[in-house]
Amino acid sequence: MDKESIEESRLEEGMVTNFEKEMSYGDYLNLDQVLSSQRLLSGHHDEMLFIVIHQTSELWMKLILHELTAATEHITEGRLEPSFKMLSRISRVQQQLVQSWNVLSTLTPSDYMEFRDKLGNSSGFQSFQNRMIESAMGQKNKPILAVFRHQPDLYESLVSELNKPSIYDAAIGALAARGFPIEESMLNRDWSEPYVENESVEKAWLAVYRDVHQYWDLYELAEKLVDIGSQQQFWRFNHMSTVERIIGQRMGTGGSTGVNYLKKVVNQPFFPELWTLRTKL
Repeated sequence: MDKESIEESRLEEGMVTNFEKEMSYGDYLNLDQVLSSQRLLSGHHDEMLFIVIHQTSELWMKLILHELTAATEHITEGRLEPSFKMLSRISRVQQQLVQSWNVLSTLTPSDYMEFRDKLGNSSGFQSFQNRMIESAMGQKNKPILAVFRHQPDLYESLVSELNKPSIYDAAIGALAARGFPIEESMLNRDWSEPYVENESVEKAWLAVYRDVHQYWDLYELAEKLVDIGSQQQFWRFNHMSTVERIIGQRMGTGGSTGVNYLKKVVNQPFFPELWTLRTKL
């Protein structure tokens, strides 16, 4: 049997091989664009790793935003159960992002210094999507938006997200809708301001946790939120740890204090009452 016959024998009957007028796998995924977007600015081997890690992270973040937006809409409209699958998916995606730092940690300090100067002032804290995620999860940061003023469309999207209720605000609204006495100031506040812990919110969550059977859906919602809050903190910690492993205490490329800046961020938990109630149960 000649080589051509051997190759043909490996194809199952009915498999499409002519894509001159059909959409292929690569066409559907726009792989020509995706795989040609890794433009190295240095001749160093490890710059490819650095670019791919950050590009794939942005794709995962896009999926998180997609799910987070839909989950928030479901919760706001009183449909808690459909949000659970979305929140579970977000947690799984976050695990992928956490593991990505383990891959990047194979980049040694010496290797990174071979191309770090090529980054200019670009830095991870300028990630538009990460800012959107943190805002959607309740950590509003108005001053950081100045970084995006040179991109009007992105800037307007960030301002819009800043002024929306977060997924935690939606969850608090769900508590109020079920009859829990939430202070009015928590239901009609300036959504662009950072969230501040509130006693009425904590008491409501405590009541949910003390009567799980009666409030099972709210309890499940709370635990799903704890999952994504925890994973976001793991991501932050691994980010900080990886940066410290690679550049030590050097200043960040974007002008931040680097590791010291990241350590401050790690100490900013999401959904605070869902953590404080655990001590009081």
